[in-house]
Amino acid sequence: MKKASVLMIIGPLFLLGLFVFPLWNIMLGAPQYPEPLGINIHIDGIRDVNEFDIQNIDGLNHYIGMKTLPKPEDMWEFSTFPLIIGIMVFLGSLIGLLGYLGKVNYQWFIGWFLVMSVLGVMGMYDFNQWLIDYGTNLDPNAIMKLANPDGTPMSYKPPLFGNAKMLNFDVSSLPSTGAWMMFTGMMMTVIAFFTGQRAHLLKSKK
Repeated sequence: MKKASVLMIIGPLFLLGLFVFPLWNIMLGAPQYPEPLGINIHIDGIRDVNEFDIQNIDGLNHYIGMKTLPKPEDMWEFSTFPLIIGIMVFLGSLIGLLGYLGKVNYQWFIGWFLVMSVLGVMGMYDFNQWLIDYGTNLDPNAIMKLANPDGTPMSYKPPLFGNAKMLNFDVSSLPSTGAWMMFTGMMMTVIAFFTGQRAHLLKSKK
């Protein structure tokens, strides 16, 4: 159980990487931009991949009526997500410590993982809703008004995950370093659960 508990203490600490590294990355490449434009989405705001990328993206989006990229104060998520991650890191490592001291059993480990998974799904849903609003709620007075072949307004929603073609831009949307660190930490808590379960079964057979 002690080995499982050590894994449970360490696993949630990987989520601290979200305070340093971006969670998600969106890149836009086109022939007129030899170096693609990009944004890194952190849990506390959106930042350039290269200097002036946000400024250039906002400039392009102005022509088709898209909103400017939000600043941290424009979205409640950027103040709430860091708090949620901090609480989950503290609770996860505390559960691991209590497991090491024999105060809780291994089932608490998977409980933390399930709660974190639900929060993650909710976060992805919220992110996708923002992308939908960002790509479809366009200014009717925009300089350029493009439509699909059937006459409906064209959507500029970036993909939630993967690649898409938008006008002459190739757009990619993929998890970044922070997301992979979070995934690694969460998988460590799953391993901790099965390690603790195995130790419990071996002990009960004696």
